[in-house]
Amino acid sequence: ACYDWNVTWYTAHPDLTQCFQHTVLVWFPCFYLWVCAPFYCLYLRFYDNGHISISSLCCAKTCVLDFSVLSMTSTLCPQILAVLVIHLERLWGFRSSIFLFLFWTLAVICLLVPLRANIHGFSANAMRFVAFFTFFSLQLAQLILSCFTDQRPAALKPVFVKNPCPVEDASFLSQVLFWWFGRLVVKGYRSPLKAEDLWSLREQDTSEKIICDLEKEWAKQWAKMQHEQTQLLRKLHKEQSSGFCLLRTLAKNFGPYFLTGTLCLVIQDIFMFSIPQVLSLLLGFVRDEDAPLWKGYVFAFLMVLLSCLQSLFNHQYMYMCFTVGMRVKTAVMGLVYRKSLVINSAARRTCTVGEIVNLVSADTQKLMDFVVYFNAVWVAPIEIALCFFFLWQHLGPSALAGIATVILIFPLNGFIAKMRSKLQVQMTYMDGRIKLMNEILSGIKILKFYAWENAFRERILGCREKELNALKKSQILYSISIASFNSSTFLIAFAMFGVYVLIDEKHVLDAQKVFVTALVSLRRLGKFLCQDELKLDSVERAPYHPGEYVDAVVIDNGSFIWSKESTPCLRGINVEVQRGSLVAVVGHVGSGKSSLLSAMLGEMEKKSGHVTVSGSVAYVPQQAWIQNATLKDNILFGCEMKDSWYQKVLEACALLPDLEILPARDATEIGEKGLNLSGGQKQRVSLARAVYRKADIYLLDDPLSAVDAHVGQHIFEKVFGPNGVLKNKTRILVTHGLSFLPQADLILVIEDGEITEMGSYAELLSRKNTFADFAEAFSEQDQEEVGRLTQADKAHTGRVKLEMYVDYFRTIGLAFIIPIIFLYAFQQAASLAYNYWLSLWADDPVVNGTQVDTDLKLGVFGALGFDFVLFLIINCVIVLITGIAIFGTTVAISLGGIIASRHLHLELVNNVLHSPMSFFESTPSGNLLNRFSKEIDSIDCMIPDGLKMMLGYVFKLLEVCIIVLMATPFAGVVILPLTMLYAFIQSFYVATSCQLRRLESVSRSPIYTHFNETVQGASVIRAFGEQSRFILLANSRVDHNQTSYFPRFVATRWLAVNLEFLGNLLVLAAAILSVMGRSTLSPGIVGLAVSHSLQVTGILSWIVRAWTDVENNIVSVERVKEYAETTKEAPWTIEDSPLPSDWPRSGSIGFQEYGLQYRRGLDWALKEISFSVNESEKVGIVGRTGAGKSSLALGIFRILEAAKGKIFIDGINIAEVGLHELRSRITIIPQDPVLFSGSLRMNLDPFDGYTDEEVWRALELAHLKNFVSGLPDKLNHECSEGGENLSLGQRQLVCLARALLRKTKILVLDEATAAVDLETDNLIQSTIRTQFEDCTVLTIAHRLNTIMDYTRVIVMDRGHITEMDSPSNLISQRGQFYRMCREAGLV
Repeated sequence: ACYDWNVTWYTAHPDLTQCFQHTVLVWFPCFYLWVCAPFYCLYLRFYDNGHISISSLCCAKTCVLDFSVLSMTSTLCPQILAVLVIHLERLWGFRSSIFLFLFWTLAVICLLVPLRANIHGFSANAMRFVAFFTFFSLQLAQLILSCFTDQRPAALKPVFVKNPCPVEDASFLSQVLFWWFGRLVVKGYRSPLKAEDLWSLREQDTSEKIICDLEKEWAKQWAKMQHEQTQLLRKLHKEQSSGFCLLRTLAKNFGPYFLTGTLCLVIQDIFMFSIPQVLSLLLGFVRDEDAPLWKGYVFAFLMVLLSCLQSLFNHQYMYMCFTVGMRVKTAVMGLVYRKSLVINSAARRTCTVGEIVNLVSADTQKLMDFVVYFNAVWVAPIEIALCFFFLWQHLGPSALAGIATVILIFPLNGFIAKMRSKLQVQMTYMDGRIKLMNEILSGIKILKFYAWENAFRERILGCREKELNALKKSQILYSISIASFNSSTFLIAFAMFGVYVLIDEKHVLDAQKVFVTALVSLRRLGKFLCQDELKLDSVERAPYHPGEYVDAVVIDNGSFIWSKESTPCLRGINVEVQRGSLVAVVGHVGSGKSSLLSAMLGEMEKKSGHVTVSGSVAYVPQQAWIQNATLKDNILFGCEMKDSWYQKVLEACALLPDLEILPARDATEIGEKGLNLSGGQKQRVSLARAVYRKADIYLLDDPLSAVDAHVGQHIFEKVFGPNGVLKNKTRILVTHGLSFLPQADLILVIEDGEITEMGSYAELLSRKNTFADFAEAFSEQDQEEVGRLTQADKAHTGRVKLEMYVDYFRTIGLAFIIPIIFLYAFQQAASLAYNYWLSLWADDPVVNGTQVDTDLKLGVFGALGFDFVLFLIINCVIVLITGIAIFGTTVAISLGGIIASRHLHLELVNNVLHSPMSFFESTPSGNLLNRFSKEIDSIDCMIPDGLKMMLGYVFKLLEVCIIVLMATPFAGVVILPLTMLYAFIQSFYVATSCQLRRLESVSRSPIYTHFNETVQGASVIRAFGEQSRFILLANSRVDHNQTSYFPRFVATRWLAVNLEFLGNLLVLAAAILSVMGRSTLSPGIVGLAVSHSLQVTGILSWIVRAWTDVENNIVSVERVKEYAETTKEAPWTIEDSPLPSDWPRSGSIGFQEYGLQYRRGLDWALKEISFSVNESEKVGIVGRTGAGKSSLALGIFRILEAAKGKIFIDGINIAEVGLHELRSRITIIPQDPVLFSGSLRMNLDPFDGYTDEEVWRALELAHLKNFVSGLPDKLNHECSEGGENLSLGQRQLVCLARALLRKTKILVLDEATAAVDLETDNLIQSTIRTQFEDCTVLTIAHRLNTIMDYTRVIVMDRGHITEMDSPSNLISQRGQFYRMCREAGLV
């Protein structure tokens, strides 16, 4: 017979029959090779990677095979086929073969039995043994060679890739065991990792590759959604199915790789369910004293082998899931970024910068979690079903009790999941908080000028409180869920004692939790990605070829709207702009001048008519958009550097004097939103960017409003005028400066969205209509500051300091920590008692070395009667106590986490708001938003979750160790050194993991900064056609972030594989010790010992991973607390201040040898200034760029502190007054009119300190009453982010209304009327003259005509006062002021 059970199994000395050895063992590997080779060759052909040159490894494999053929001719065919496969792999670029590795493994395993036979028969036939041993050695050599990887194919060789990822060069075995990662762990242990130590991303993980494939698929889905018949149906469909569409798109792109991972999960589950079957066989062996000892060893080794294979497949599955998660994150970030470049203005108003940042921070993270836990949703029920199937086999009908328990538990958790999904409003509150924080950071200068920090702090904390309340309710529900599931384990075990239960309910719960949040995130992302886009057909763009004559811009009967729900802002527009002409657009504030340029750019929705633009376009917006880059980069804006043209542009745009005062000239880095440039400098940089472009058509939205009169004149002559650098270009200029209009070829007069007049300057004057009634006056303005590099987000190095943990736990308080520890100990003590109780009940007593009759299965308690009822009661009490303890621990940790996060968030808000302006100039908003979004989110959720997991497993480990030691005390010999080894590996690993977490956090900030910058400058980017360049910049930032995220999750897999392999040694030890001591051990004790030793390896792995997660996320506490150590401004209020309540009474100001520096080491902005301003005096301050005009205002408000000297107001040194006491008692109307999202009333009076009548009176004096009265919500009219739903002029009038409402004794006007038309300017000036008649007024002026009736004028130059007298006296002196007046045409 080929197989004889008596020879193989039922014997003390097992062997295989000669027939089996010479047939099955010989031909099984050959059969595998022949059957699988055709399919493998097809796979190779399909995934052709290019040709590999003949290498030493390939030669070695071929030579060994040749020797194999010579040494053993009987198996010639498979050897030849193996040679063929090796060379096919080489030709098609496969460097490491799992197919041949398995073949050689099978071959070696099948040769082990004949090898044993040959060793025993060595003396009988020595030559045969030598031949066989040679053949075996060659097969073993082939197996070893197949573990190595060949060189790269020529086609795959990296081109200029710095530090390529080693996984691409790793062999199959190295990839499975994650050995390729070891080098980075060693490097991280020796010294803290730096960004340059990290590997480049693999091509398939790069943004370019991922998004290129995904965009095509999403475009198809988007097109389908656009084909819905009705608008209402389309809106409903978008709301409901946008998330599903996104999921379907992601599934199509990443599904195949994800399914490969799912296959690994299925195989892992097969091994997982095999382990208890083998354990059952082992227990049977212990029970059967006649069974030969070798069977016990076979079961022990088989169990360990299955456990190792389960680990390998499980971690391959997790690796694949995290890889897909990383790619999904890259894909979604890319889609959101691209969408933010094309959404229309209506959608832009509903999706603020803060919300978009939250989409790419919080929501993408939740999608990644969803990918990892998705399979648990369908795998868990199958696992439970299989588990009950096996239990039924062992226990019969008693398993129904467990099934009933699960059936009862699932609906409860389903209900809780539904309740928690309703509580996902927490995300909405978080959105609101991030949006508000983003606005605060954008308008921080205004908050400081007005002393409004406390009002906005309360708004932030209000949002935060709602967010934490929603989180608290959600966590309580989650705790009920956890408690019910964990209690169910005891109930199920009670029904089916003595059986190793496999289900890890925590995974089901994690999946449930992740599923709920992921669905919400999918819906939010889908909704954003389905927002309406700008219609490309709004403007017909035609290329322009020199020599052909066509009008540059033609609008034929155009009507335009900002959103579908609004009325047209522009109606009946008919314009033909001739090529090379200068067209001026004039009109009152809010008449539609800027909207006309937006219509030409395609930024508005066209309701009717036709727009044609012939040629390339450059655009200068009304509010300059400046990038966080060097001055030169801002001007070049992606164009090639041409020195002569660049110098010409700098000279024409009057930027050469500015370069002299910037620390590194044009290499000076400009802060975010141009924070370290004045309004005039920003506008000139914005203009230079457009001029450098050499476009055909220039759309210029009032670029001269922010510059001095003489600078404005210079720019007009050198840039726009008949002799300017753009003289042959088409220029459409929105302006309030009448002095330039005579030189315009065509003037368009806009009133209430319609062109009321059109013609040349002379024609319009002769008609004596609206245009002729315009007042005469003049423009423009400037201010100065100094450039400085922003500070990149820095990563700390080394392990997280102990004080971070102390700080975190101190904020929670001992009142929470002690009950948490007690509850955990109590919960685990109950569990220990329960397990021991079960073991006593389940184990048959041993009498005289034989087992008691199986009818007495229930042991000492008996099968029926009172004793069973007693057990039932005790069991129910333990289950109830355990459930309450689990609920108590999870709720206590969650609430403790909320207390800590509330405190840390409050501390962060206070630290940021108390920081001086220099901090905001040098800190990109992305760094701060990263702290307020991702880091706070980690503190809210990740740290409490990590602590729950870690404490749970630590106490579980104690319980397991006590049980194992009670059952088999000698297991302690293995447990102790193993625990020490685990501790060593943990310290080894955490050093690398923590640093990777820091590097990942640091590289995340630039993504948010870039998103922020792009959303705000989207119209400029579109106008210049620079979308593709900005997309590449976004890709590089996302890729840079993923270079640290990828090794982060691989590190966890590396740790787990190594720890679990190490832990399996404990399983082996427990199993072998049980086999050796079976004569003294009962099956119940063996089952308890081995099953719990199987748990120890998993528990120790989870402890290390949970501890690492906690340490990784404590980095968030470290980063949030980072700003506690930065320099803070002076106290807001001073206790027991002797300051009179009505200070300042007179409003007199005195400067005494006052000096000011922007930063130490830089030149003095003001040098020993001494002068005084009397009560109610009106003083104008003038001077060229960099003269120090605005520095005076910054000094009075102590935005910058004095470097020397003093300022007195009413005889009191302002340095001795609290900042809020000072800033709230004086008023400024700033150059940049900043509004915040919220009601109009909130923007005027955030503290609700004035009555509605007082607010209406201020609006009336600011000439806004008619406008506000016409709004549906009047004072409650909702202003959008940055006040974008009001024109720039209207925003400036709101700032005037603020000043009128405060009505303080000192008023500073910082070039406050630059953005309004001449008529409104005159109204404002008359209001200031009448309403602030008894106040001291300091005006930093560009329009010199506004200060000609002031009592005094101060002329500044390079930080000094060069002239100071009444305007008439200064003119008569014919000095610098006289020359400025002459340039402005006033003398």
